Amino acid sequence: MQAEGLTTAKGLAVQGPLLLTPRVFGDERGFFFESWNQRAFAAALEAEGQPAPTFVQDNHSRSSRGVLRGLHVQLPPHPQGKLVRCVVGEIFDVVVDIRHGSPTFGQWVGAHLSAENHQQLWVPPGFAHGFLSLSEQAEVLYKTTDFWSRDCERAIRWDDPEVAIAWPLEALPPGMSAFEAPQLAEKDAVAPLLEELQVELLGCVWTSVQLVQNLDRSPAGETP
Repeated sequence: MQAEGLTTAKGLAVQGPLLLTPRVFGDERGFFFESWNQRAFAAALEAEGQPAPTFVQDNHSRSSRGVLRGLHVQLPPHPQGKLVRCVVGEIFDVVVDIRHGSPTFGQWVGAHLSAENHQQLWVPPGFAHGFLSLSEQAEVLYKTTDFWSRDCERAIRWDDPEVAIAWPLEALPPGMSAFEAPQLAEKDAVAPLLEELQVELLGCVWTSVQLVQNLDRSPAGETP
């Protein structure tokens, strides 16, 4: 398994999220790969100075083309890390750094995950997560490090102008222009801006080695 960090559109490296690419064995019969290997995953995180999490739940979602889920995050005391992959179709997967004190606070990174590339995205606690379905149907599987908590769940506007995510809206259904919103859940359509959560985020302590490193360098419905 190959693990690589991600950079923002401005070329800034965001410490924490990792794009994981498995070794795939294929022939005329089809293919085989290890979609989850605890030892390999722990080694990839250790190399980045992150502790290996314990996953407690697997989730499965299905979305039509143009559906956007997010941005979702769970705050302490029940923060969620997620290991996300797409097993049918393709999605544009996005994470936003909401760790107050991080040098990349409010910055986003994204990756195309698909049934073809078999890649997975590790979303550590302290990052908001969302995705846009780019195919007629997209099925997403993801592991979580904690159970869903209604009291700890928060959402951030998908089109927050300060975060300025470059969603590939050209993939929306015919007749829907890039100036119209994708298909959203009601709670996501009325989600607050990141700025409106600033006070609440000030009190969050993310139990992550990576966050400690960032601080030293500076002066989560249940659906994804």
